[in-house]
Amino acid sequence: MNILAEIREDIRAAMARDPAARSALEVVLFYPGFHARLAHRLAHALHRRGVPLIPRGIMHLARFFTGIEIHPGARIGRRFFIDHGMGVVIGETAEIGDDVTLYQGVTLGGTSTRRVKRHPTLRDRVTVGAGAKVIGAVEIGENVRIGAGSVVVTNVPPNATVVGVPGHIVAFHDDSNGAIQRLPDPEWERLNDLDRRLDELRAQIAHLEEHLAQLHGRHHDGQEAPGTAAER
Repeated sequence: MNILAEIREDIRAAMARDPAARSALEVVLFYPGFHARLAHRLAHALHRRGVPLIPRGIMHLARFFTGIEIHPGARIGRRFFIDHGMGVVIGETAEIGDDVTLYQGVTLGGTSTRRVKRHPTLRDRVTVGAGAKVIGAVEIGENVRIGAGSVVVTNVPPNATVVGVPGHIVAFHDDSNGAIQRLPDPEWERLNDLDRRLDELRAQIAHLEEHLAQLHGRHHDGQEAPGTAAER
């Protein structure tokens, strides 16, 4: 597939995944994710040919204009879409499959200082929510959804939904029929148990306070009774 066909696919992907997109021209003129991807195509091609400095310069300018930082060495598949995009960072050895969507503030970062594979691999149709961080040479399977603000540091199997810090699987879904199988969440269940226990303790304290108030009232009445009788 030639470059122009891939660019047309990127435009259609943006219009399909962003309901705010009204026309192809709007995407071409005003979508920073689309602009960053265009710059990365050129920079990556030069990077693969061993051209020094220029690929980094291209992406440095792209970051200045779009707020999106993509290393020229990152490998990105077809129909890649970055929504809004400000603060997105994609490291040198990151690999991104087809039909992947990233939202603002996403980081595909590394943990090693060695010249090895140190950034994540995202398989096809992965969606990463706003502010999520995927760190290290981990593999994120097909159709995975990563919730906003999550931090993922381990491999994730296909069709999973991941949330939390650190990220943990809360459900598996089937895109073919929309079925979702939710998994038990021990941490959430524990919080619910604590919340219920707190409500019980509040009710007990309120009952004790009411009982003490009644005892105090009876004691007060008992002290006044003798004085009243003596006056009579």
